[in-house]
Amino acid sequence: MKIINKSLFKSVFILSTVLFLGCSEDEKQTVITKTRLVMQEEFDVNGAPNPELWNFDIGTGNNGWGNNEQQFYTDRPENIIVEGGMLKITARRELYLGSSFTSARITSKGKYEKKYGRIEARIKMPLGRGLWPAFWMLGANIDEVSWPQCGEIDIVEYLGSNPISMFGTVHGPGYFGGESISKNYTLKTGRFDNEFHVYGIEWGENYINFYVDDALYHRVTPSDVPGEWVFNQPYFMILNMAVGGNLPGSPNDQTAFPQTMWVDYIRVYE
Repeated sequence: MKIINKSLFKSVFILSTVLFLGCSEDEKQTVITKTRLVMQEEFDVNGAPNPELWNFDIGTGNNGWGNNEQQFYTDRPENIIVEGGMLKITARRELYLGSSFTSARITSKGKYEKKYGRIEARIKMPLGRGLWPAFWMLGANIDEVSWPQCGEIDIVEYLGSNPISMFGTVHGPGYFGGESISKNYTLKTGRFDNEFHVYGIEWGENYINFYVDDALYHRVTPSDVPGEWVFNQPYFMILNMAVGGNLPGSPNDQTAFPQTMWVDYIRVYE
């Protein structure tokens, strides 16, 4: 991880007007891309993920993570390793401490937390029913107020049974779980499992814009949520690949294991 000395960079703002998908044909959205790089995780040191940035979550959904997922999260190199300039999170079908699958989940809680800016990751997804990788964020005050009051920003969630579609979501008090504010994005060409794509948000005081590569496909503002807007505080990052659970369902006989989520980089701009 590199945290950039802010004094070395001059802020550059690119102002662009783009057609916002989902709005009327004549409605435009003004988007400000902030291009001062303040943190970059390039996964350029082989071995375990950088302990100065990442924590391991170890265990199963019984730890309070919910969703009836079937994996046991470990810190073993078989499930998570930095190698060849990539972070590899690998799900395996194996009996392990009472679970039928293993995988990994890491967070930057207490080590790197951010309020506002552009946050993005370049990722290649796995393939197969029952796989549920994500790059997402939780409010840093979760221990004090719990979820969903802390808020959740899902920069990308993906179901391995549909390799051309993904979705971005926010959860908060009064709009969580099945009532969350979410939108799908479907590729016109290509697939998410056989090539890398950049998933990001541009986040300000009263908006969160969701992107795949250069496409803005989802915008959420305070007027869009039926409860309190809780996105004016620092959030920490999470990378994980769940197996099974309420949303993707269980893997079937056609789901080949092992399956890997490849993460090329994470970059944060102001």
